[in-house]
Amino acid sequence: MSRFSRLLALLAMAVLAGCGKPEFSDAEKKTIASLALSALPPLKTDTTNRFADVPAAAALGSTLFFEVGMSGDGKVSCSTCHKIDRQFQDDLPQAVGVGRTNRRTMPLAGVAHDPWFFWDGRRDSLWAQALTPLENPLEQAGNRAAYAHYIKARFGERYERIFGPLPDLSTVPANASPLGSDAEKAAWNAMSAAQAEAVNRVFANIGKAIAAFERSIAPPQTRFDRFAAALATGIQPQGDDAFSPEEILGLKLFIGKASCVTCHTGPRFTDSSFHNTGVPPVANLPPDRGRIDAVRQVEADPFNCFGAFRDGDASACGELRFMVKAGPELVRAYKTPSLRGAATRPPYMHAGQFSSLDEVVAHYSKAPTSVEGVSEVHPLQLSDRERGAVVAFLKTLAE
Repeated sequence: MSRFSRLLALLAMAVLAGCGKPEFSDAEKKTIASLALSALPPLKTDTTNRFADVPAAAALGSTLFFEVGMSGDGKVSCSTCHKIDRQFQDDLPQAVGVGRTNRRTMPLAGVAHDPWFFWDGRRDSLWAQALTPLENPLEQAGNRAAYAHYIKARFGERYERIFGPLPDLSTVPANASPLGSDAEKAAWNAMSAAQAEAVNRVFANIGKAIAAFERSIAPPQTRFDRFAAALATGIQPQGDDAFSPEEILGLKLFIGKASCVTCHTGPRFTDSSFHNTGVPPVANLPPDRGRIDAVRQVEADPFNCFGAFRDGDASACGELRFMVKAGPELVRAYKTPSLRGAATRPPYMHAGQFSSLDEVVAHYSKAPTSVEGVSEVHPLQLSDRERGAVVAFLKTLAE
């Protein structure tokens, strides 16, 4: 770099530093305020789960979340992948329960604000989501009849204080499910409609209890939030709360030239929607087409908002009723993940394709073509310095 170029770079850094005071336009300040945790609205009442805010249900859900008996082999729980000391995720490229899955474990802080769940949105409520790993052969690999018996044997009194009397399960097979092995399916098909409904009701309530616990997991305040609060009140951020010139540049790029805020918006830094961003598939994993295949799954789920196990009326089912069901934009589209805490939980993307934030930002800067469907991302042509500044800013969301 020539002497003149170095002088220009130093001048730019000085301008960004604003002689010790960060300079933002009114529009930038408004955007920054919208990203602060203080702008996060209170959780909406989940009318599909009347136990969502019942403390006893959350307490039971917490127990079940960490209960290894809630699995086919008695060794796996929700917390196997959603580790409490790792932002409720596991640092693996693909989650490992009873077997290895084909997707990354998502963190849980603030998850109850989402309208759709999993990377592809194949469930439409937090409680329906909580049920899915229980019967997935690669995750907890159990079956719903066994879970009903387990609840009655170990947690019957607690369950009944919350949900009312358990059904008579004396004639229900020990292992039965419309999913799972051929033997489990046959046992399920041999059950009466009343027996199946009773087991499904207990199973649904398991999900509702776990969801009540997960609603309590909130994102913590970060350096960015303290910086944003100071900026909003006109107070100079001090000490560790002050941003470096590089972090200020990264923030300006994030909400400006780099267009990150288009999808990573709001206090959780996610629009909770689905996008094809050209992320490559992982070799030796099953084909994964994202949202386009999840539409059929959420429609077929007996525990969806239109199903018999929803509390409340169908007025809560707007998301499912007006769901986009087809279109090229759904192919290889995945949910925008929250960026809060992301800097300390590599790898990244739905199957851990990138090992660092530097790789993630480089991907968006280059915007490669998607292997299927059409990527929404356009090349940003960020310089090395600009990419480093974006990464520096992202780290303030995890400190």
